[in-house]
Amino acid sequence: MPDTTLPVTEQLPDDISQAAADRLFLTARTPQSWSDRPVPVETLHRLYDLVRLAPTAFNGSPARFVFLTTPEAKERLRPALSRGNQSKLTAGAIAIVAYDRRFFEHLPLLSPHYDPSPMFVDEPSLAETTAFRNGSLQAGYLILAARLLGLDAGPMSGFDAEAVDAEFFADGRLRTNLLVALGHADGPPSRPRAPRLDASKAVVIL
Repeated sequence: MPDTTLPVTEQLPDDISQAAADRLFLTARTPQSWSDRPVPVETLHRLYDLVRLAPTAFNGSPARFVFLTTPEAKERLRPALSRGNQSKLTAGAIAIVAYDRRFFEHLPLLSPHYDPSPMFVDEPSLAETTAFRNGSLQAGYLILAARLLGLDAGPMSGFDAEAVDAEFFADGRLRTNLLVALGHADGPPSRPRAPRLDASKAVVIL
C-alpha cells in the first residue's frame, strides 16, 4: 500500500522549525478551489527574489515568469485552459512559467567565472533541453517559495501550450512550460491528502 504517513518531527534538523517544515511540505496542500483574494505586486516581487537565488545549471536561470493578476489578463488565458482548470482563474494570480530558448546570451553575466555560452550557440537542441530542464526546476522553486511566503500554489498542465505561446510569446523566443495558480484556498481541503509512494517503490540507494 502507498505510504500515507508524514515524516515525524524528530527527523528535522535542529535548526529547522516544525512550522517551516509544515508550511513547505508536511501540511501544505494544493487547493481545488481558490479565493479571489488578490496577491500584492510586492509579494510577487519578493517571490521572484527568492526563486532567483536557487541553483540552476551554470546559473543560467532560463525561466521567465508572467504573472496574470487582473481579470482582463486572466481572460486572455482562458481559451487555452482545459475545462477543469478554468475555475482556477479565480486565484489571486496565475503564473505562466516559460523558458528562454536563448538563455545562454545572459551567461557571460550570470556565470562570470566561466562562460559556457559557446557550447549552446550552435547546438539548439542542447539549449532547448537545458532551458526546459532548468526552467522546470525553477517552477518547483516557485511553488516552495510561494508556500514560504504564505501563499498556496497549484501547478497546472492541462492547457494548450501553443495557444499560450501565441497569445503571450508571439516572437518565439519564450516557450510555455507550465502554469501555477497562486493565492489562497477557498476554505479547507475538500478531501484527505492523497497517498504517496513509500521508499520501497520510489528509491534505490546504491
